[in-house]
Amino acid sequence: MNDVGNPAKRQIGASDLKCTPVGLGCMSLSGVYGAADDEENVKFVRYAIDQGADFLDSSDMYGWGHNEEVLKRALANGYRDKVVLATKFGQTQIEGGGMGVDGRPEYVAKACDRSLQRLGVDVIDLYYQHRVDQEVPIEDTVGAMAELVEAGKVRAIGICEAKPDTIRRAHATYPLAAVQSEFSILYREEAEQIRVATGELGISFVAYSPLGRGLLTDNFINAETVSEDDPHYRHPRFSKGNFQQNRELALRVAEFAAKKNCTPAQVVLAWLLGQGEDVITIPGTKRSQRFDENMGALNVSLSADELAAMSAAVPIGAAAGERYPAPQMKKVFVDSAAN
Repeated sequence: MNDVGNPAKRQIGASDLKCTPVGLGCMSLSGVYGAADDEENVKFVRYAIDQGADFLDSSDMYGWGHNEEVLKRALANGYRDKVVLATKFGQTQIEGGGMGVDGRPEYVAKACDRSLQRLGVDVIDLYYQHRVDQEVPIEDTVGAMAELVEAGKVRAIGICEAKPDTIRRAHATYPLAAVQSEFSILYREEAEQIRVATGELGISFVAYSPLGRGLLTDNFINAETVSEDDPHYRHPRFSKGNFQQNRELALRVAEFAAKKNCTPAQVVLAWLLGQGEDVITIPGTKRSQRFDENMGALNVSLSADELAAMSAAVPIGAAAGERYPAPQMKKVFVDSAAN
């Protein structure tokens, strides 16, 4: 274990699962932001677990199964029992390119069995619907997920990028332990709406991209521009004019970090954790140095006045550019079909 002050673990919804509130998002292990080395990533995941990471977040669409296979190797030799293991289903490959969404009950069951096999485990701790199927009632999808719990294949369930009404309908069908959506000081308008519902229902909010896909780290705060060859550039927030506006906001965050004698990444993670005990963050990385930096956020304490000052310095809606390119925006923060 590293010296992170033995932080209190947070309960995931009303489930029996608990974890340290800074987890590990595993998407980058599958080459999303540059080449990935499986051998090195297996070593990295084990390093992270040894240093205190006890919540791993994967998906069957990260490398289309590759991510789960890497975790299978990393979790061998006793590492599996040290973590809360989360993965997701629902995004599908479309022949000829693009991604679809499938929330049909029969697909849920098949996807779970495939993930169990790739991960090499008997049970998935937290199983999410990765994207809401706008053609299938959420009651049908969550009903099938509940059957997985009853069968002992899954311990708890959640959904991602759903609007409040769909969250309420899902929870009424079977209790959700967590809802996952993007949430950072830069992009929080939709997250705040979601947290009204999750707060009422006792559901944990798992924040992905808590560092704004890197915008809130010194890596981009110190950059004048973003190269068009950079994988980040495909996200609207990094394109030319948008990046400059967002960088100005990130520089404001850096001022708070300097006052707290920590890094910008650490202060924004601390800000997120300060929003409530229901929040769990999953910053993604495949580098031990960045992982150590992220875990260091657990040692940063912000007062109510400091939290409010940061929120005021980066107001809701101040960020430039959508969260995703246009086609993907149609699949986030949506409602399912009517029941």
